[in-house]
Amino acid sequence: MTEPTASSIFDTAGSRGAAARLRTIMLRMEFDLDQALAVLERTPATLRALLSGLPDGWTASTEGGESWSPYVVVGHLVHGERTDWIPRARIIMADGERRTFTPYDRFAQYRESAGKSLDQLLDEFASLRAENLGVLRAMRLGPDDLSRAGTHPEFGRVTLAQLLATWTAHDLGHLLQIARTMQRQYRDAVGPWRAYLSGLQ
Repeated sequence: MTEPTASSIFDTAGSRGAAARLRTIMLRMEFDLDQALAVLERTPATLRALLSGLPDGWTASTEGGESWSPYVVVGHLVHGERTDWIPRARIIMADGERRTFTPYDRFAQYRESAGKSLDQLLDEFASLRAENLGVLRAMRLGPDDLSRAGTHPEFGRVTLAQLLATWTAHDLGHLLQIARTMQRQYRDAVGPWRAYLSGLQ
């Protein structure tokens, strides 16, 4: 049986069962550096448009427990720009699997963001991201480079393509987290409409 394509699904979107097919079919992309860059370069502006100037009720609130507020997430992204993606890419290019990556501190933002406003963090993130993407483009990576490997302290062997794909997915995951955290501030305020808002279930 031939798997339906995205176009064939949308051509029959008005037929019975089309909505169910749209929910169940997932189109997965192979890693492509240009496609990744298209996302990575947009993240700072997306965060600024969503968060800058908002009251603390939106940016300092969490989902409860030890979950992160949007402010904390931005600080985490700043720390990643300093210590994760490009530093690890440089290790792969210079040392390959001989040198293990330094373990990543997922909670460094609580220390490093102290005393900074959200707008300061957004500025810092935008500046670091622009610098890092400049470094990445200057590497002029080809297919052979993307297949080069490094050593992760937990996972062992990982490739440069996997690292860069994770950088991209990491951005998207935290954008989703921020939107979900903000949405859930109105979990009770929406009343019965909560039944139709999947993020509030």
